[in-house]
Amino acid sequence: MLQTKNTHLGKAKIFILFFFIYLLQTSNSMSENQLQTENFAVLTILDKVNSNSNIIEIEVGKEYKFKNLSINILKCNNSKFDDDPEVTAYMQVKDIVNKDENIVFIFNGWTFASSPSIRPFDHPVYDIWLKKCYS
Repeated sequence: MLQTKNTHLGKAKIFILFFFIYLLQTSNSMSENQLQTENFAVLTILDKVNSNSNIIEIEVGKEYKFKNLSINILKCNNSKFDDDPEVTAYMQVKDIVNKDENIVFIFNGWTFASSPSIRPFDHPVYDIWLKKCYS
């Protein structure tokens, strides 16, 4: 009699273990599907001195030089599940003219297309805004 109780308890533990593994796999696949990594980013660059606006396309992972700026987009994502999807990008910007070794990037972080003021790009001459990401 004691042996059958232990067998049932063992089967229940295995069932619970498989159930938790299933939950972990489904939550991982849901989070992977939530963001779609794209291959190209579209940015608008405003020259504050002469009020010229330029729209540029950058391949993700490639460095792009614009006048005295070096721009690199490391990730560009579109959220899938929203009616109005959020476009986010991880951007690094260097000022090529600045030779100060203590300042590596003038901007290094996430930027949001819908709310550029959350993490603003602060430069005396240029403003940069993320517009969209696509493959």
